Amino acid sequence: MSTDDRLSHLSPAEKAALTGGGDFWHTAAVAGVPAITLTDGPHGVRLQRAGDDAGLLDSEPATCFPPAVALGSTWDPELVHRVGAALGEEARAMGVSVLLGPGVNLKRTPLGGRNFEYYAEDPLLTGVLAVEWVRGLQGRGVGASLKHFAVNSQETDRMRVSADVDERTLREVYLRAFRRVVREARPWTVMCAYNKVNGVHASEHRWLLTEVLRDEWGFDGLVVSDWGAVVDRVAAVRAGLDLTMPGPDTAGDEALVRAVEDGALDPAALDTAAARVLALVDRAVAGADPGATYDVDAHHALAREAASRAVVLLRNEGGLLPLPREGASVAVIGEHARTPRYQGGGSSRVTPTRLDDALSEITALTTAPVAFAAGYALDGDDDGSLADEAVETARAADVAVVFIGTAEETEGRDRDSLDLPPARVALVERVVAANPRTVVVLSNGAVVRTAPWDRAVPALVEAWLLGQAGGGAVADVLFGVVNPSGRLAETIPLALADHPSHLDFPGEAGHVRYGEGLHIGHRGFDARGQEVAYPFGFGLSYTTFSYGAATASEVDGGVEVRVPVTNDGDRDGREVVQVYGSVPGSAVRRVPRELKGFACVDIPAGRTAEVVVRVPRADLEHWDPRLGRWVVEGGEHVFEVGASSRDLRTSAAVVVEGDDTRVPLTADSTLGEWRADPRGAEVLEQAFAESGGGPGVLADPQVSAFLGSLPLSRLGSFPGSPFDAGVVAELVARVES
Repeated sequence: MSTDDRLSHLSPAEKAALTGGGDFWHTAAVAGVPAITLTDGPHGVRLQRAGDDAGLLDSEPATCFPPAVALGSTWDPELVHRVGAALGEEARAMGVSVLLGPGVNLKRTPLGGRNFEYYAEDPLLTGVLAVEWVRGLQGRGVGASLKHFAVNSQETDRMRVSADVDERTLREVYLRAFRRVVREARPWTVMCAYNKVNGVHASEHRWLLTEVLRDEWGFDGLVVSDWGAVVDRVAAVRAGLDLTMPGPDTAGDEALVRAVEDGALDPAALDTAAARVLALVDRAVAGADPGATYDVDAHHALAREAASRAVVLLRNEGGLLPLPREGASVAVIGEHARTPRYQGGGSSRVTPTRLDDALSEITALTTAPVAFAAGYALDGDDDGSLADEAVETARAADVAVVFIGTAEETEGRDRDSLDLPPARVALVERVVAANPRTVVVLSNGAVVRTAPWDRAVPALVEAWLLGQAGGGAVADVLFGVVNPSGRLAETIPLALADHPSHLDFPGEAGHVRYGEGLHIGHRGFDARGQEVAYPFGFGLSYTTFSYGAATASEVDGGVEVRVPVTNDGDRDGREVVQVYGSVPGSAVRRVPRELKGFACVDIPAGRTAEVVVRVPRADLEHWDPRLGRWVVEGGEHVFEVGASSRDLRTSAAVVVEGDDTRVPLTADSTLGEWRADPRGAEVLEQAFAESGGGPGVLADPQVSAFLGSLPLSRLGSFPGSPFDAGVVAELVARVES
């Protein structure tokens, strides 16, 4: 039976019920339509544990893969694809039809409480990785839910705050990753955000949910609400939202039926929403496999591989790392080595199938003595004796490895500082004084301030929140089993006040102004020439790489950048080659450079790889608010290639054919704009000559400067001017003829 036939057999009340949840995690079972399961989360299947004693966040065991904060630092689309596929296998085995992820909101501020669930501060890196996560997941017959649509970059007042942002910034920055994923990976669902966008609830935002998402991008799936995001069911369905979660929502169902009956809601809108729910259920049933299983051990091994690729080596003075696996005694300091921080708080919290700790894994990888001292209590309640013991333990060892981190990052609350707990920093300083051969390992869900204490630390490892296998991954990197290749997906500033978002976060009186505009993250630091602790894209290796001369050429569908990269060391390694683009002398406001492409390349010791990065033409576009469309600016485009946004080794330029960007001239166009248009200049000069002003009157530099910003229609307001409304209308008609 076709969808139309099935809809015709449903009453308005049944259609309304179908567009609301059956309970917290299931769609409604209506008139023979089965319920399906939707559940969190982005880095593990958080299937609610059944039973009366189950808490809100209790869940069945599943592999806790590295959260997005770590996956983003891998810069590795193929690896993220494999993680997505593994999540799909687990979801299918657990009877889950839609996994609520990936989160592609940008890290506008380092204080974002949910930053650990997001990939990067950059829209291109975020979009490329999310595309592969979705492809991997959906390739296993489980639907993705791209979230949170849109401009959801803070937890403060998250259910009500209006994110106020201009259209160019909105499209080029905050919607760009969504656009890429919708077009390239075709997610089954998109989840609307809690917040308002320019004063309108995302759940009721027709421009977002219908005009942009469906009409422009071609999205053909289902729009689901974030849990509790819908204020008005009728307004939401009218805007293009299909499924309100959670349920049941009897009052909302009744409001929809009344709205259809009294003409306040077009019956076709309710039919469309119900049809999309039916289509999702059909898709889910077709992909279900009641006998599906997954390999728990293999998934744990994948989690360890992904975590090891996410580790970013920030400092390694004197080649302290990697540590020898025999002969050098190790002091492991810090409770986080024994009790790991491996995920954030809130709806994405997973019950792991197992949990590695770094202390056990370090002990397993070395034949030398390993001593442990807690150094601090996780609740902060100690009298200093733990730190004293840690310092003496470090003093007695050949090398000290100190594990410190943030207390918590969680959904529902933003951080109020970039600083680590003062007692943890003091512990590091005391340990380094006692043992100059000290390695510091950070555990955190978003960047922390490392200055100035990091200057005294010879080796600094950013280990993020690495999931259930993070302990083994850190040990692998420390002892050189894995050559670190992680790169920062967010800038580490010297101070919070340096950040581009600082003066416009978290807002007040229900509004947050995105005042930095296009200059989010590394773009803003670069635009101001701001010194940073560690730049976007940065990360060290146990080998070194050199770059040859880059070349760039315009090819069908975009630009191709080629560069030879050589591994100059004696260890095999992986380089993340980054390509940043700019348009010198651009006619529009731009940031100094934008990430345009990247490639993860394994290069054996002493070998050279020819690295090819393709930049699609769509990634050269900017949004032109005057034309209401995307355009490519013609002329010379420069592509700088290197190892971070501040370590650019070589560059190449190519002339790109541009799009037609002529803006139609109107009565409100300025004389300067008329003169900049060849046809407009001709018509205007002729009009001035005919009026007695003399040919070339506007060519006079002083006259041009004086009158250049004057709209053509205002000429008629000057006494004796022959340019009345009729003449202006004639000129507008003539220039467009």
